[in-house]
Amino acid sequence: MTNNVIIALEIMAKGMSGIFITTFIIIGVAMLLSKLTAGSSKKSKEEN
Repeated sequence: MTNNVIIALEIMAKGMSGIFITTFIIIGVAMLLSKLTAGSSKKSKEEN
């Protein structure tokens, strides 16, 4: 019985870590995209 509980906890821990990693990746990509779009918009304004 205790083995099943431990296995369930390990699976839940892996799932939680996966969620945290994906959120960090999404935040990183969003920050990169915002920096790139801000830089490109500034360049286009300077050209005009």
